[in-house]
Amino acid sequence: MDKNTIRIGTRGSQLALYQAERTKKELSEKFSNLSVEIEIIKTRGDKILDVALSKIGDKGLFTKEIENALLDETVDIAVHSLKDLPTVLPEGLKLGAVLERGEYRDALVSKDGRKLSELTPGDTIATSSLRRKAALLKINKNFNIVDIRGNVNTRLRKMEEGHCDAMIMAAAGLQRLELDNYITEILDPDVLIPATSQGVIAIESRENDTRIDEILKKINHNKTWNAIEAERAFLHTIEGGCQVPVGCFTRFEKEKFTITGFVASVDGTQFLIDEEIGTVENAHETGKRLAQKLRKKGAAEILANIRK
Repeated sequence: MDKNTIRIGTRGSQLALYQAERTKKELSEKFSNLSVEIEIIKTRGDKILDVALSKIGDKGLFTKEIENALLDETVDIAVHSLKDLPTVLPEGLKLGAVLERGEYRDALVSKDGRKLSELTPGDTIATSSLRRKAALLKINKNFNIVDIRGNVNTRLRKMEEGHCDAMIMAAAGLQRLELDNYITEILDPDVLIPATSQGVIAIESRENDTRIDEILKKINHNKTWNAIEAERAFLHTIEGGCQVPVGCFTRFEKEKFTITGFVASVDGTQFLIDEEIGTVENAHETGKRLAQKLRKKGAAEILANIRK
């Protein structure tokens, strides 16, 4: 193995390649003698485009094949959108670093420029996320929610072709692809709580790979790490995943932060929300505590009904 080379494993979508290139740039800026290569790997989630994500199951849907390449040392690190990465990683792998968090909120993209408050029960809103569906139905139970799959540009094209009147997407994805002009409005968490770790680029690595550990230390963003430590502890304890109506986000104020989380039924009729305050030293425990609080309120029963 050439110790002056790092091979990045990534999906081949435009957004995934942005994330890999961003990681490559950070590595090259910190280590001028390092050669960074990008290897594109197709995942199961990339191959199944005609089935709703919630019906496929989410365990490693966009990550498994890349993780296999990491385990067999075809690549040295894997770059993901952290919200796609399960909280329990395959044996031998770990979360090695995170880059500074981008925009963590969701965005509304509407065909005619109307904001969410201006949409009517007759309007069709597209999303691939049960979390967003539940939140939208809580706002207005008469919204017509439809599924949508494909990369960002495919979804924009589908909307223009009449698939929907509006759609909800992660704002960070649109911004990273320089498609900000399509954003009608960015939705505050008071309206729509984002997915756990939304807006975070994650770097997965092998356990006991000291060479890579030392390199990743230099590009890890500590504040983002503290935030996602709380958020992923919340998700793990609540026993959520990518394809259930669960979300949370952290807000920092000096050394303290507030984590807000929710669990909902798919139709939005049951909606549990709460928050906890913690410090960076006890980030993991704070996220866990919030999840336990919601479980006592009935979150486990709501999620069990969804999984039936």
